[in-house]
Amino acid sequence: MKMTMRWYGSKYDTVTLQQIRQTAYVKGVISTLYNKMPGELWTEAEIKALKDEVEASGLTLDGIESVNVSDAIKTAGADRDKHIDAYIKTLENLGKNDIHMVCYNFMPVFDWTRTELARVRPDGSTVMAYNQKAVDAIDPAKMFDSIAGDMNGTVMPGWEPERMAKIKDLFKMYEGTTEDILFDRLKYFLEAIMPVCDKYDINMAIHPDDPSWSVFGLPRIITSLPNIQRMMKMVDNPHNGVTFCAGSYGTNPDNDLPAMIRALKGRIHFAHVRNLQFNDGKNDFEEAAHLSSDGSFDMYEIVKALYDIGFEGPIRPDHGRMIWGEKAMPGYGLYDRALGASYICGLWEAIEKSATRK
Repeated sequence: MKMTMRWYGSKYDTVTLQQIRQTAYVKGVISTLYNKMPGELWTEAEIKALKDEVEASGLTLDGIESVNVSDAIKTAGADRDKHIDAYIKTLENLGKNDIHMVCYNFMPVFDWTRTELARVRPDGSTVMAYNQKAVDAIDPAKMFDSIAGDMNGTVMPGWEPERMAKIKDLFKMYEGTTEDILFDRLKYFLEAIMPVCDKYDINMAIHPDDPSWSVFGLPRIITSLPNIQRMMKMVDNPHNGVTFCAGSYGTNPDNDLPAMIRALKGRIHFAHVRNLQFNDGKNDFEEAAHLSSDGSFDMYEIVKALYDIGFEGPIRPDHGRMIWGEKAMPGYGLYDRALGASYICGLWEAIEKSATRK
């Protein structure tokens, strides 16, 4: 595996490439052109400029998170084929720049849902959290207003103000959309892009829905092993794979994370490793430190499963706490993610040495 960290670009991220490099554990970044709107073409020159900036810092650009899929594609709107064509050309330009992994999602309206961005934990750190009763009690049109004050002056992916201003229109676009319909639209998209992925050896790594159940009546499809297997079977191509996000799949305690990893051998192209603490089943959970004992997941078993399947792709610590007075995009500060990277690397080294010394 290769330890990486998500980086939003010098104009948007509070964390610098120099700081990331100084962690010692992180060797590359997963980045994006954050100014690009879904459906918009990424030019070869823009991608090269991003890659050059990353490499000038002594790091490598190990993938893109995300080339966002537009609502026109997800709803089969009038601009679907136009946006897919731009997506194909974007993938081609990524391939020409020797970039071979793209994380994306197919979630309607909200890329992820949390009811709190700064829940205070007993040690004084703050974390993102979810409470089902709060979701049930809120008008979805007011969802952005309820968390906007905790963004620390940043713009969070999937919650851009200009997008949230159209929230009622977005819900109307998805009216009548069922899980089966959404699967069909994902199939249409994947069949269209697989030829360019084959040509440039680009692994498409779909990110799971977060949380892994319907929110506000919207369909969610990348939630469980059977659904992932359905997606891979309907477009049976090794480039059609997944981002294994432990925190997203783990929102449902019924998902056996190590077993899922082993069942997806060869199709996990990217891994997000993080921990959650459940307070009331899946009705109330919060992010935790990566350390197993701080949350509800056995992080050793998750990392061991990745090692056992021979995972060689990029991995990153995910959704760190806000600690030591840091002010940053919730989940994406430097300090706790650096601790997470060191913890995951320590687990990996111990597992690797135990396996090779038998």
